[in-house]
Order: sequence, then C-alpha cells, then structure tokens
Amino acid sequence: MEKPIRVVTPTCTLGYGFSVDGFERAMSMHPDVIAVDAGSTDPGPYYLGSGEALVSEISIRRELTSMILAARTAQIPVIVGSAGGAGTGTHVDEVVKIVREIVAAHRLSLRLAWIYSDIPANVVADGVGRGEVRDFEAGWELSADEARASQAIVAQMGHEPIVAALEDGADVIIAGRACDDSVIAAFPIWKGADPGLAIHMGKILECGAFSAEPHGTDVMMGTIDEHGFTLEPGSLTRRASLTSVAAHTLYERENPFLQAGPGHELDLSACEFVQISEREVRVTGSRFMASADYWVKLEGARRRGYRTITVAGVRCPTMIACIDTLLADAKAAALAYFDAPDLDVQFHVYGRDGVMRGLEPVRQSGSHELGLVIEAVAHEQSLAHAAAHFISGTLLHVSYPGQYNTAGNLAFPYSPSEVDTGPVYEFSAYHLLKTMSPTALFPIHYEEFV
Repeated sequence: MEKPIRVVTPTCTLGYGFSVDGFERAMSMHPDVIAVDAGSTDPGPYYLGSGEALVSEISIRRELTSMILAARTAQIPVIVGSAGGAGTGTHVDEVVKIVREIVAAHRLSLRLAWIYSDIPANVVADGVGRGEVRDFEAGWELSADEARASQAIVAQMGHEPIVAALEDGADVIIAGRACDDSVIAAFPIWKGADPGLAIHMGKILECGAFSAEPHGTDVMMGTIDEHGFTLEPGSLTRRASLTSVAAHTLYERENPFLQAGPGHELDLSACEFVQISEREVRVTGSRFMASADYWVKLEGARRRGYRTITVAGVRCPTMIACIDTLLADAKAAALAYFDAPDLDVQFHVYGRDGVMRGLEPVRQSGSHELGLVIEAVAHEQSLAHAAAHFISGTLLHVSYPGQYNTAGNLAFPYSPSEVDTGPVYEFSAYHLLKTMSPTALFPIHYEEFV
C-alpha cells in the first residue's frame, strides 16, 4: 500500500446517532473513506421477512446527509452495508431512494452504486440438492422445501463486491446484506492493505465507539498501514484502551483466536495490543487465511402467523404467590375455548423471570409487583386478538385463594389493552451456501449524477 489508510465509522448502526463534534473532528483528520454498517440479525427475523426498515427513514436521511455532504467535500467515498437492517432488495431500494433525494436537494455530482444480496429460493433449493448448503448455527439441515417456503433469503457478501464497485469509480455504495467487518475492510483492501489486518480492524470498528471508553453509538477511527492498525475515537470525551479494544475483538465469538468469514478465516492468535497514547491503541499480528472453498452465510425468514400482546400489572401478593397456577389455567382455558391447533400462548413475567425465563436461577424474587405480557400467536390476527383478550379477561376476574376482591386483578396501562403487532416471522435459514465466485451472487448497479 502506498500510504496509511484512515477509515471513519460514524456509529454502530446507521440511524443510531453520533456526535457532531466527534464526526467533525474525524473529518478534520483527512480520512480516506466513511464506512458504516446498517443492519444485523440481532433484532430478529421480522425485518428480513417483512421488508420493513429497522431504523426510521428520518434518522437514516439525517445521518446519510451528514455523511454524504462531508464525503463530497473531502472527495472520499461513503460505504453503507446491510442497508435498511436486513439488507433485502426492498431495503436497498429504499436507501438508494433517500440517496437520490439527498443528491437532488444538494445538487451533488457523484457515482452511486448499489449491490443486491437477495438469493432466489430456487438457487438455495438447487444448492441443497447438490450438497452445497450446510448448517451454520440453525441446528438443522435445510431442505429444499424449507428454502422455497421462505419469504426472503439474503446472503452475507464479503468485501469483494464492494471492492468491485470501488474499482468502477463508485462514490457512494449502498450494499445489501454484508458481513459487518467486510464493509469497513473493503476500502483498505482495495488500496492494498493486508486483508487480515483490514478485516480485524473492521471487526472492531463496525460497532463504532463501543470499542471505546465510555462506549456508545459514536464515531470511531481506524488507521491501517503495512504492519498494523491504530484505533482512536472521534470524540475527545472518549478513549481507546487495551481493555476496550481487546474486549471488542472477542465480541460475538466463541473462539477467541479464529473468526470465520466469507471465503476466509482470521487467525488472531498472534495479535498484540499496545496503548500508544492515552486515547489510541495499536493492533498487530492479525493473519488472513483463505478458505479452500468460498461459503456465504444465508439468512432466511418465513411467516409464522400474527401476534397480539396485552401488557398488565399484578400487585396483589396473594395473586403473585399463585401466579404460575393462574397463568397455566388461563392458557388451558383459552386453548380449549378456541380449539385452534396453531394457537400459541406465552406469558412473560417481568419481576420474576421475564428476561431469562427458564434459565433464570432466582426462582423466588420477592417482587411486590409483576409486569405481565400476554402473547398470542395464530394464523389469523383476529384469532390472536381474541385469544389475548380472552386470557386477560379470565385473569382479570379469576378467583384465587386468599383473594379479597372480586374483580380488577390486573392493572392495564393502555386502553385498548390488546395490541395487534402484526405478522410474526421466524428464521427459515441460517446456513452456509457454497459459491464459485465471491461476486456472482451480488449484482451491482450504477447511476451517475452530474
């Protein structure tokens, strides 16, 4: 590489916010690229299945405007990965529309590229038939029928499609589902950086200032050279420390030394972390190992039904003492009343085990009040709504030992008490697909604004 490359990552997820002063300071240090991740499977399969955006259009537009205007002033590219949250074609198209409107409003000249990551169900089904699909973390082997039943399937691209767009002169790149670190590593790799160092840097930067102290949704910078990379927060109110950087290297991984990605593994066993100033940490020793075959991760979603929830509070100590029995009886009554095989009823009891449920080790919490979420899922919204209302009504008026009142067992914070949340999705694929080319599954489109 000809010179060190500086990458600015404004935030952990596009639309989650970043400090103006931190961003302005980062831009004053003459970066070479602005790169940010915009999605995740952490919020569940809903956004993949429904096509709705994870973050509001207002937030995306606000932050993209700041990024694009700053990048055009500096004459550097902007890269966004996993657009819209899940990186579907619908998400990509929505973000591209926002970019077009920003370009028109500010009369900008630039070359826009967008990259799709949708994988047709028949392509996955054919891969199953050839033995080129294997389990990743789903816990089951994918069948061709399961693939075809999916509402949407995307694949995580590596850095190669983004590099191809950069090679074709793109100033703004809106990518579909992409491996988080690849979004940030693409530009340095294109400029000749060691891919092991670049991907490791991307792994840390993709969450913005969560690798800093204090951590938060804010600006982080990485400067990479031939021998390593240096990390520094944009805001002077934060610092990179050995602990914060090393800890984020371990983020979301079971193996502390190996990290698998599209077409490679990253060997971190020889990494060294050095505090070179009060606010900067330098990292060396990351090693890139190309895989014999190129596998990409598939994420698929299918609709399971429709959900209605009811939120209520319980404060009577005698009712709290027998809450398990009352909930089990109310569920049994609802299932018998509606006689619908697909009706699923769940209770989330906050103040006892609402967070960890069956994994909660403290079974006797002693809470003086409980927060109760009643959840009903069925093939029709009307049935889910009816079941949730039936259960809340049953609990509202139920009799139990030691009771002094005859009604009003639940306190409802909202009227109406039932909230229809709409379609429910579940992951239908969380598998790996073998491909002969890093770019073949990810078509790139361009538009020139003059």
